[in-house]
Amino acid sequence: MPALQPSSSQNRGADRFDVVVVGAGFAGMYMLHRLRGLGLSARVYEQGDGVGGTWYWNRYPGARCDVESMQYSYSFSDELQQEWDWSERYAPQPEILNYANHVADRFDLRRDIQFSTRVESAVFDEGANRWSVTTSDGKTVTAQFVVLATGCLSNARMPDIKGLAGFKGKVYHTGHWPHEPVDFSGLRVGVIGTGSSGIQSVPVIAEQASHLTVFQRTANFSIPARNAALTEEEREEFRSNYPEIRRFAREEARNGIYTDMPDRGALDDGDNERRARYEQRWSRGGLTFMSVYNNLALDKAANDTAADFVREKIAEIVKDPETAKLLQPNSHPIGTKRICIDSDYFAAFNRPNVTLVDIKTNPIREILPNGVRTEAKDYEVDALVLATGFDAMTGSVAKIELRGRNGLTLNRKWAEGPRTYLGVMSAGFPNLFIVTGPGSPSVLSNMIVSIEQHVDWITDCIGYMRERDLDAMEANKDAEDNWVAHVNEVASTTLYPQANSWYMGANIPGKPQIFMPYIGGVGAYRQICNDVAAKGYEGFAMTPAERPQKIAASS
Repeated sequence: MPALQPSSSQNRGADRFDVVVVGAGFAGMYMLHRLRGLGLSARVYEQGDGVGGTWYWNRYPGARCDVESMQYSYSFSDELQQEWDWSERYAPQPEILNYANHVADRFDLRRDIQFSTRVESAVFDEGANRWSVTTSDGKTVTAQFVVLATGCLSNARMPDIKGLAGFKGKVYHTGHWPHEPVDFSGLRVGVIGTGSSGIQSVPVIAEQASHLTVFQRTANFSIPARNAALTEEEREEFRSNYPEIRRFAREEARNGIYTDMPDRGALDDGDNERRARYEQRWSRGGLTFMSVYNNLALDKAANDTAADFVREKIAEIVKDPETAKLLQPNSHPIGTKRICIDSDYFAAFNRPNVTLVDIKTNPIREILPNGVRTEAKDYEVDALVLATGFDAMTGSVAKIELRGRNGLTLNRKWAEGPRTYLGVMSAGFPNLFIVTGPGSPSVLSNMIVSIEQHVDWITDCIGYMRERDLDAMEANKDAEDNWVAHVNEVASTTLYPQANSWYMGANIPGKPQIFMPYIGGVGAYRQICNDVAAKGYEGFAMTPAERPQKIAASS
């Protein structure tokens, strides 16, 4: 093996970098790889002690991706996608983390990542057009650019429940799970929350616990995953078709997932044909259930046919009629909250050791030292699992003090809701890029597809600036205002705003409720970004580097 060359960041001084990247998940790792390709010095700061981002933190029982493994993977290296063997249709968390570590090792990324280090603040110096970045170890570095690769679902939301601090048993949050195995055998366990992490963990915990009590505020739609081991033939078929699969995901798919495109609306079929189509997708499993028809996100009557089908399935699976009724979602159109996929979630409620508590009609009043007190009764538990989700899309950014022009903080600017141009930059914060930020497809898509698109766009942009000796880049306020209006206008043509979802920030008390992701589709969004770049980064202001004036030599 050839000897490792010193990284560019080791050659340019310990406290000056071209780029500082915040976060070493899939976005931060790829960002570092691309920056190295430009010959730039970069330092990545990562709060955890390893790579993987959300897959580093989310180690709860049953955690796995809801996008199929062969698609939830990098496409930038054909050698990488040909050599890695995914074992299951939907990869479990440990396997995704192994993949992230393999990528870090294969591309020698760790030497430019500082682990166990939080970025506390970043302050823009308007005179120098550089950012001063202060980290949790008390050090400050400077960089021309800062890239926030902090992730959309990485800031665990702790619920504010009276008495929680006084609980005598162990308390776990699904988004901040211990690294060592947790054994619930013989314990009475309470799970609070029935979003994706609750739906994935309940069946696994139910098999261990002596009794499991699930506290549900809002019932959620979930489709069976139909997870299974991948055969070598299935892997090879995918690999041989990767060029077309990746092209389709980037350019044609609305959500960055390769699947059959619907050619009709739900009401274009008769009842029997429509039910047969839903049955086929239910049997196949996974997120593509929602792409069986082309108008499920647009037309309430069409959406009702899919929602009714899933509610009927829940009633078929769950034996107790009262429990089944509580598990049937009625508060939002199907798909307007991120649809969940599960492995025997609804069947878990047929177990004699599982109880469902509806905390919408019977709210939790407080946590007792040995239990949970609702308005109606007390439930004794030995351990609590908080499946209460995340402060999505903006929460991880909000934890950093980001000061742009005139000392304005990003938190203050975003107090009424996040404002960006294309989801990559916010006016008043020059040279600060956001990967898959609010105003981009982000969480409405296969995240790897959107991450690669953003990282490539940001890298090309930095390359463009360096070729032309440009020092600073900033989103124009008018372009930003127009983009925010466009994001909201597109969202308003769909059923999505009808749900109180984390897409809207509705799970965080006091957070402004604005539809944060761009719903126009991954392919359409990519074309918009490409067009902006082709027009010399239209909507962004570029500042040339100041050159020192030459002084004539005295004779």
